[in-house]
Amino acid sequence: MAILAVNAGSSTLKFSLHPTAAAQVLPSVLSGNIQGLEPGGTPTMGWSFDGAAQQKTLPAGPQSPFQRALAALRDLLFSEPGMPPIEAVAHRVVHGGQAFRASVIITDGVLAQLSELNSLAPLHQPHNLDGVRAFRLAFPQLPQIACFDTAFHGTLTEVDYDFALPQALTQQGVRRYGFHGLSYQFIMDTLLERSPRGKGRVLMAHLGNGASLCAAREGRSCATTMGFSALDGLMMGTRTGTLDPGVLLYLLEQGWDHQRLQTLLYKQSGLLGVSGISADMRRLRMDASAPALKAIALFTHRVVRECGALTACLGGLDVLAFSGGIGEHDTTLRSEVCARLAFLGVQIDEVLNQQAVGNVVMPIHQTGSAVEIWVVPTDEGRVAAREALALLG
Repeated sequence: MAILAVNAGSSTLKFSLHPTAAAQVLPSVLSGNIQGLEPGGTPTMGWSFDGAAQQKTLPAGPQSPFQRALAALRDLLFSEPGMPPIEAVAHRVVHGGQAFRASVIITDGVLAQLSELNSLAPLHQPHNLDGVRAFRLAFPQLPQIACFDTAFHGTLTEVDYDFALPQALTQQGVRRYGFHGLSYQFIMDTLLERSPRGKGRVLMAHLGNGASLCAAREGRSCATTMGFSALDGLMMGTRTGTLDPGVLLYLLEQGWDHQRLQTLLYKQSGLLGVSGISADMRRLRMDASAPALKAIALFTHRVVRECGALTACLGGLDVLAFSGGIGEHDTTLRSEVCARLAFLGVQIDEVLNQQAVGNVVMPIHQTGSAVEIWVVPTDEGRVAAREALALLG
């Protein structure tokens, strides 16, 4: 048997199929991504099955791009020779709010509750839930499981999640939640398997188009940079990160409305906004212009600054782990961050750092480093599949 893990976005659908054996979830045998799912788009599906990569453009038809994508995925899952039978679909859902601290089987009632959280993650939650609805129709015989990016941070204490606001607002749910929880769960599990220090003071950096840090002790989240929404904390690909709320008050006084502010905060800021060139760190690394260098410098500075804050929360540091598209592949960023954290006893091995650009878990610290440094390619789909298997018993 196998569990299908999916992550539905506004224009993409990521999927991976994880066999199960002896109550364990194995690495995926099938993984892929369907792009071009925006209205009027031309869907293109790329996938790898047992190591063989393929790609195709989906034919036009009267159905929406997402419906055509689901039909193509269903054909692949049920017609490809050697494909294991599916027992459930595990959905990555960004926000669980206060009500959902663990994965749950999706019902109409659960969907209604989760829809109330759309405004807390407007770029993700509505599309996640649209994906759930579409999969329930396309695979009515399979249980659908919601796996939450906020759940890993359910161990935050009140002092970690409270804002300095009237408590009536806190009781309404205006508090820090934290995100990237499926990724952090995978990183944490991997470190606990690989290093005795994994139970100690661990700082995990999920750095990609969305970026955050998480401090953990005894394998549990105790502080994180993202807060009430996925805007807080680090500078990101197109998102601001931490911003003085006075800036928003000023822009409101200048006549900006909600939609214009939301577009600015989520889509026009970050690496893209500062550089005016691209939200892609790889593109900026190839550009020697002053705006590109400024964007990279600001991104690096924010990572270092927040590393210091979370290390203070931990009372020291035993392990630093990099993950996400930038964290896994940008050797220069890892080197610069570690150099600026050298006062903590962080000593990176540059030979190992240059080698750690593949899809392999690697330590990249020097032998005498007081802090272990790891690169851990994340696998959110596998964590979602584990959650679904555990829930189904």
